Amino acid sequence: MNAGTPHRSARSVLLGLLLVVLASASFGTSGAFAKALLLAGWSPAGVVTWRVGIAAVLLVPVAAWAVRGRWYLLRRNAGAVTAFGLVAVAGCQFAYFNAVETLSIAVALLLEYLGSVLVVGWMWARHGRRPTRLTLAGVALSVLGLALVLDVFSGVQISWVGVVWGLLAAVGLATFYVSSSHDHEESLPPLALAGFGLGVGALALVAASATGLIDYATARDSVQIAGLATAWWVPIAELAVVAAAFAYAVGVMGTRLVGATVASFVGLSEVLFAILVAWVLLDELPGWIQLAGGLLILAGVVGVRLGEPKDDGDDDGGRTAYPQVGDPSEAATKADWPAPHPVA
Repeated sequence: MNAGTPHRSARSVLLGLLLVVLASASFGTSGAFAKALLLAGWSPAGVVTWRVGIAAVLLVPVAAWAVRGRWYLLRRNAGAVTAFGLVAVAGCQFAYFNAVETLSIAVALLLEYLGSVLVVGWMWARHGRRPTRLTLAGVALSVLGLALVLDVFSGVQISWVGVVWGLLAAVGLATFYVSSSHDHEESLPPLALAGFGLGVGALALVAASATGLIDYATARDSVQIAGLATAWWVPIAELAVVAAAFAYAVGVMGTRLVGATVASFVGLSEVLFAILVAWVLLDELPGWIQLAGGLLILAGVVGVRLGEPKDDGDDDGGRTAYPQVGDPSEAATKADWPAPHPVA
């Protein structure tokens, strides 16, 4: 292990895991609310544009505050912010909703979460981090568990167009975890990456909608949620504030602390939260097969975590994750790192 790459502390890892789970729970609320809008006449592009646009309005000022005048960090990370906004935010969400139009939600989600497997492959190809047997076993268990949770073995019909959209969503998900995990002395603070990334994604979606590149459609009729009629802006507010702004912010912070590989598999818990929300709002109770799948997912997460190299200080090829005591760069970079405890 390099002297400049210390172990992550147990406290930081625990905090990171809690933040990733919290982000997964927030992302998991989106399905029921988005479905209500789609049934009311909204197009996938309309839902995504409003969701990302409002979230960007909320988080860009927070991102500017997080930078605290160090705009050189934004210039040096312009490529990462652009990739995050275009691929991990706008591209991933747009691809997923298009996949749902031609595939069942179960198959679309399963294809998107292949992004977790792509992360393992990326770490192997880009950084030479060959997955251990435990990691590979965790991959297999997680994918199998996800298939059981989503109940994809009961008469699913496949659309190859939808499959392509689902795989594009997987690339977007993998990009989210990989770009969020970069943690060195010139990285953007997590809130800055999330906020400016959402800003880039919002600009791209608005431009694509205005020029007709994507099929933008909205409706102002009431929508049905949990059997009750509600105004259209209620699900939009939930999608933008909870399932986007808050979810992306805490998701980036958590991924920065635990790394892309672990975060991508802990993120599988989003499926479990989505099922719970569907149970509460739509009275859909998971069966025994789905519960068994959830246990397999948890076993897979444990396998991936145990299979991680003991000296992986970060996911960016061994660059310094945190300044050492006495490091002359400490004063200039201390504010870049996530706090060791949640900030109210």
